Amino acid sequence: MTIERRQFIQTLGATGLLASMSSTLGFSLSHAASGARVIVIGGGFGGTICAKYIRKFSPSTAVTLIEPKKNYFTCPGSNSVIANLRPMTHISHNYNKLGAEYGISVLHDKVSSIDSTTKIVTLKGGGIHNYDFLVLSPGIDFKSDTIEGYNPNDETFPHAWKAGEQTRLLRDQILSMDDGGTVIIAPPTRPFRAPPAPYERASLIAHYLSENKPRSKIIILDGNNDFSKQALFIQAWKKLYPGMIDWVGIKDHGGFSAVHTPYREIVTNSGNHFKGQVVNIIPPQEAGLIAIQSGLADDSGWCPVKPDTFESTIQKNIHVIGDSCQAGDMPKTGHAANAEGKICAAAIVASITGRPIMDITYNMSIYSLISPKYGISMSENYQMIDSRITKVSSASSSLKAKKKTRRKEAQYAAGWYKSITSDMFK
Repeated sequence: MTIERRQFIQTLGATGLLASMSSTLGFSLSHAASGARVIVIGGGFGGTICAKYIRKFSPSTAVTLIEPKKNYFTCPGSNSVIANLRPMTHISHNYNKLGAEYGISVLHDKVSSIDSTTKIVTLKGGGIHNYDFLVLSPGIDFKSDTIEGYNPNDETFPHAWKAGEQTRLLRDQILSMDDGGTVIIAPPTRPFRAPPAPYERASLIAHYLSENKPRSKIIILDGNNDFSKQALFIQAWKKLYPGMIDWVGIKDHGGFSAVHTPYREIVTNSGNHFKGQVVNIIPPQEAGLIAIQSGLADDSGWCPVKPDTFESTIQKNIHVIGDSCQAGDMPKTGHAANAEGKICAAAIVASITGRPIMDITYNMSIYSLISPKYGISMSENYQMIDSRITKVSSASSSLKAKKKTRRKEAQYAAGWYKSITSDMFK
């Protein structure tokens, strides 16, 4: 399969699911299903798409999207901001068109409680809203008690794993560090949001440092013994940033025991001390707080769901999509959340109309930038096998790809971002 053909297929995965699913489920896009009420909590890659596509599938369904932020900053694309390649405005989006063009009621507030018995969502601002179907897409929250001395809210060690102010903090630390300084990036043990993103972050920071502070180094203290697209990343690092990036797996550093904030230092269980001028600790993660508080997560910290509808297996008529849910082999990525949002939307409308749900193919693709002109990618397809979302095929960039192909994949990464954010907000 050529890279051009693969890119075409992957782009369809971001934006082309609507027509195939409407055909599969047996209703037209103009079909007015009923006056059902759907509330979607969380306006990210899953929630925004789910709200929009419920209205597309069923224009008479009343859809309310609850999202605290008026301007949403995407995690995809944020590594380019951290490396000073893009401004913050590049990853900033608003919800204006969802209300004006799609008739979605967008409320910028936080949810204080969910009563699944009476089907009521109560907001911190005092609003009370009834629903027939509820969708949660609250993203992730952090486990704050796993490393002694570490607090995810401490600005000394910005995680930048929720885009926005944290993105600015890490960018500014990178820009102000000395030539010859060390950047430490510490990804957590899987599962976590955006598995390839820590290594893209290291790559783009290395690009900035190589041009502006070439005596500097990056150390990746990984919570795992391997990582996504590892061979492709390491090949690129040797070629573009020789000697600048050191990767240390958990079997070599032993795991973290503590951090010493005044010294910007990480102490490992094996007794090693790693000190950096910039320390980017990415904390261990779990489902978004409202999902935890509402009793939708199990002992894993994530929310079990039915794979064909994303309905919670714990509470009926509540669906969980995006990073918070357990989606079998599908990783926690923006593209996966996009696909889950559309599948969930179609399932809810099928419930409203009483039509059956037929077989669905799930897909996901991830682009990673090594430099502004060097990209790599992977794509995966999944099917429901024995009531589980299971990977059935995959494709990735070739280790033998030429410079022209790497440049094209960097361009495709930009196209993917534009496509998926337009699908969300336009």
